[in-house]
Amino acid sequence: MNGLLRTGLSTGVTGTVASVVTAAFLVLLAKAEGKSALQPTNSTSHWLHGDKAGAVRKADLAHTAVGFGTHHASAIFWAAPFEAWLARNPPRSPLLMLRDASAVAAIAAAVDYLVVPKRLTPGWETVLSKRSIAAAYVALALGLAAGGLVAQEMRKGEVGP
Repeated sequence: MNGLLRTGLSTGVTGTVASVVTAAFLVLLAKAEGKSALQPTNSTSHWLHGDKAGAVRKADLAHTAVGFGTHHASAIFWAAPFEAWLARNPPRSPLLMLRDASAVAAIAAAVDYLVVPKRLTPGWETVLSKRSIAAAYVALALGLAAGGLVAQEMRKGEVGP
């Protein structure tokens, strides 16, 4: 398998794991704050529906599907530079993988909340406390690391260039 295709596949795997792990943590964080389990996901659709998207407590296509699709695309987006970095460096231990994933998650947090316009933030700020938002980025780091380890194991089984 060529390098670009390998990195693309790894990005898909890593981004999907990161997306699912972060979404699961968001459910737990919302419940811990007395919110609906779906409010953080629904709030991510605020780029389309405005800040009131975070007030939607139930599942619907307009908020939940758009919110999760946006969240998943964002996880894939952040997995891409992470996997490009991993492809250029030797395989790493779980601890080094977590270190590198934490760096990417920190950059994602800075970009999401300090660089992009408010309409392009994850929207979690309309539902969750700053502490929970920080925890969500820790979850992103854990998800990227776990996905990176899965992708690294997949690469070990390949034959050829």
